Amino acid sequence: MNVLIKIAVAIVLSFVSYQSEAQEKHNITVTVKNAHSNDGKIFIALYKTESSFLKTAFKATKSEIKDNQCTITFEDIPEGIYAVSIFHDENNNGKLDSNFFGIPKEDYGCSNNAKGFMGPPKWDDANFQLIENKSISITL
Repeated sequence: MNVLIKIAVAIVLSFVSYQSEAQEKHNITVTVKNAHSNDGKIFIALYKTESSFLKTAFKATKSEIKDNQCTITFEDIPEGIYAVSIFHDENNNGKLDSNFFGIPKEDYGCSNNAKGFMGPPKWDDANFQLIENKSISITL
């Protein structure tokens, strides 16, 4: 009887493991429009939790700018809730420059074109559900 229980548990665990591996994955294509110039790069970050939003990216990349815009694709992203943030590193120093008060001096944006009031945009305003391939556009 003890052996039968172990076999049953092993079968259930392997099924659960298979189901988690079989989770649907999709692509997120991000187009950034109206960059101030073609100088520097656009930094793009994808976040998958509210607690990591604008702190620790799930995936991140940077892109050259052509004709004041760029497009990148995050591939094989599991279904879920996500948000995107971008900034235009116009002086190419690898960071979002801000003034003495912490106000950004370089353009930035978030998915859903979310805007913050007296601070950065909120997760609730920027997030979206990924259940199929998704294209989003962020206007600077």
